[in-house]
Amino acid sequence: MTTSPAADPGSPVYDTIGQGYIAHRRVEPSWAAVINEQLGDGHIVVNVGAGTGNYEPVESEDRGVLAVEPSTVMVGQRAAGAAPVVRASGSALPVASGGADVAMAILTMHHWDDWALGLTELCRAAPRRLVLTMDFEMHASFWFLQDYVPEVGQTTRVIEPGYEAVASAIGADAPDGATVIPLLVPRDMRDGVLGAYWCRPEAYLDPAVRANCSGLALADPAVVARGVSALKADLASGAWRRRHADLDDLPAIDLGYRLVVADAR
Repeated sequence: MTTSPAADPGSPVYDTIGQGYIAHRRVEPSWAAVINEQLGDGHIVVNVGAGTGNYEPVESEDRGVLAVEPSTVMVGQRAAGAAPVVRASGSALPVASGGADVAMAILTMHHWDDWALGLTELCRAAPRRLVLTMDFEMHASFWFLQDYVPEVGQTTRVIEPGYEAVASAIGADAPDGATVIPLLVPRDMRDGVLGAYWCRPEAYLDPAVRANCSGLALADPAVVARGVSALKADLASGAWRRRHADLDDLPAIDLGYRLVVADAR
């Protein structure tokens, strides 16, 4: 793979909120299976906003992987033997045009300074693109956001880029456009995304759990504290259980997580 000099990535948000990330943000097998399938037979994969390497394919004789991540805190938590990583910005990828077969970005673009330029760069780098983003309107209706921290829910509704913007951007030059694949959240979700504990509400009382959900980690601490206090009271009184009895028999739930895939070949 031909690379160009990396741009100065500055001080990314995960240098602040990424401490202890690997304790709660682990690979969810059901999501990994879908992502791995969609990688196809690409021999060179660029993982943009790679973080600690969750959902990143393993390097092999048949596949080279380059991770691009601006946060030194996140890079420091990557496992021994993980793919080589370049500290760079998604809006200035250190990859030649068409230098990769697949470019992927997993739950990262809504933290980028210039996501539109980042999507352009993703398309420049590789003909096949995988982006895990969200239907933020649907996500904002999640019970924790709606009932306990509605201010965070309102902020969530206007986050960009949502899945429609991503699909339009990465599928513009693809003969078949972009495909949108819903990723459901199972009851035993291993990756501690904000919606992971939809049927395990006690988890949201744990500061370490909340610290690894960017939507809560970046919110007004007073708003979050008020919401957590209200949830704690509802769990103690049984009000939460009565209100959400409909969740008891669900094996998984759709909280708006969307894998968007496009191939310009």
